Amino acid sequence: IVSSYQREQTIDFGEGKDYTELEGIITFRGNNFRDNPAYGTATIVEKTLDDANAWIVNTGSVPKVYGSGAWTGSGWTGQPLIVRWPEETKRIMNLYDSAKNKADLVEVIYATMDGHIYFLDLDTGERTRDPINMGRYPFKGAGALDPRGYPLMYLGSGDDSKDYGEGSSHASIISLIDGKVLYEFGSKDGFSLRGKLSYFDSSALVDTETDTLIYPGENGILYMIKLNTNYDVNAGTISVAPEVVKWRYKGSRNNSTATVDGSKGWWFGMEDSAIIWREHLIVSDNGGHMMCINLNTLELVWVQDVLDDTNCTAVLELENGHPYVYCSTSFHGGWRADTNAKASIPIWKLDAETGRIVWKNTDYSCQTVSGVSGGVQGSFAIGKGSLSELVFAPVAMTDGHRGKLVAFSKTDGHVVWECNFAGYPWSSPVVVYDQNGNGYLIQCNSSGYMHLVDGQTGTILYEFPLGSNIEASPAVFENTVVVGTRGQKIYGVKIK
Repeated sequence: IVSSYQREQTIDFGEGKDYTELEGIITFRGNNFRDNPAYGTATIVEKTLDDANAWIVNTGSVPKVYGSGAWTGSGWTGQPLIVRWPEETKRIMNLYDSAKNKADLVEVIYATMDGHIYFLDLDTGERTRDPINMGRYPFKGAGALDPRGYPLMYLGSGDDSKDYGEGSSHASIISLIDGKVLYEFGSKDGFSLRGKLSYFDSSALVDTETDTLIYPGENGILYMIKLNTNYDVNAGTISVAPEVVKWRYKGSRNNSTATVDGSKGWWFGMEDSAIIWREHLIVSDNGGHMMCINLNTLELVWVQDVLDDTNCTAVLELENGHPYVYCSTSFHGGWRADTNAKASIPIWKLDAETGRIVWKNTDYSCQTVSGVSGGVQGSFAIGKGSLSELVFAPVAMTDGHRGKLVAFSKTDGHVVWECNFAGYPWSSPVVVYDQNGNGYLIQCNSSGYMHLVDGQTGTILYEFPLGSNIEASPAVFENTVVVGTRGQKIYGVKIK
């Protein structure tokens, strides 16, 4: 443990649009701004979803370690990764011959709560290679691919394994050449102030210039790992030799011992996925702190009070070159109010350089019941082009189990429109643009519906029942939406 730190190689992230040259969605919400879970544009004529020709893939479940029941299908945040691999990379991976020989193959890579990573053809849903069985660990977070195009996947489990017990959850670096695990970290980390808990719901980022993996953990540790990657595409080999730096924190709310039911103490830990702009990382924690950290000195730049256990991933946008963050929080029953009561769920716009509140919308209060957290669990979506004046948020449990997709003005935070659902949306909205620049949203909810929504008006244009709760967040590649359900199915659906 050291009292001061200076990174030898300076980290300096660019804009989100420059995060990778790969074609696809390779981390939760696409990049380091967390602003684009859709790749390309869609050809939209009928403004419907092609439910008749959707492909469906079955997944499974694993038993829970604590309590009864099972982790089933795809959960929160549950976003798939989608990538069109370069041909030279396809050649060295353990793809089936049919996939390896398919021109312009786009591969869906989906880690689910049954402990497997699935590999599917975006066009058909057919397997492109054997699933990787990671053991009976549920994967709630999206995982991430390497933005350099290296065949590496970074993935952490969201709970312990029934086979290995308390503290067994961890994060892994996986070779996608042969599916082997190259490195594991996070399990029973003595540096953590949260005991043996070692869950990873965040989706990692990689700084390509310094070869550094950046991965927040629910154990309250920010891992920064110099990978020392050795990749030889001609030989078909890849290896890492990790050098780990860890950062931890302690806030005023984290000082008391927390109980599982939330009746005492506020937890350490980060479940959202971090934003990075230049040398600054922005992340929220389970104790209601949004923190900005200088990655080169590991000093706190600012902390903003976001009131409660914050699970939603914020989004960053540059406005006239200046960075702003849109964020919200949830309602952890027993902290700000009793379970089954309601608590305020503000929507904030913050100055990302200072943490100053630019505006705050307080129109919404949400309920939390046992097992279902109210508030903003899904992540924000930024409007661009024809929707450039709007930012979108899914608000859960506004009236019983109901919820809303809300469009807010970026200028002052007033509500421009609401789209109401019978089920609550933990799933994040995805903005899709057509060939003429018109913007639409895909929004899924707990009632099992995938909705196509007009981005200007909030009108529901089409809805497709997927049969069970959709906690996971979709990713969209051109016209195809991919998302998994708690009902142990993955769907591929085209927008028409």
